[in-house]
Amino acid sequence: MLFNAVLLALPVVFLVLSVVLVTKSVHKGKSPKRSMLTQLVSFGAVLAFCIVCPVVANAAPAEAAAAADLTPMADGMKYLGAALATGLSCIGGGIAVGKGAPAAIGAAAEDPKNFGKAIIFVALGEGIALYGMLISILILNG
Repeated sequence: MLFNAVLLALPVVFLVLSVVLVTKSVHKGKSPKRSMLTQLVSFGAVLAFCIVCPVVANAAPAEAAAAADLTPMADGMKYLGAALATGLSCIGGGIAVGKGAPAAIGAAAEDPKNFGKAIIFVALGEGIALYGMLISILILNG
């Protein structure tokens, strides 16, 4: 039981530690692109660890999987699909807002009448993340 708890906590600790180390390296003057690459490599290592050691699949009781009429693998894929839908849509929404908001601020600074038109594009970028969350809810309840 303790071994399973350690295996479950290990990826979380590794990801938090990598975020802290990357943040410190950026503050010390390292290249943000290199830091991002380091972060992606550490995420890949955690992903490989989670694929090799599927402890989470054994954490749910078998009765719950049988009651839902799903095998544990199908249930896990359902959660993975919901997580990917939310995560990737939030990344896309962040990129859209990150590029749209400065342009909207610039347009509103030049002519305040453009504020209403410009803010719509920022809201459309945020809508991408909401659609991803909606798809996740549909996956989990379907």
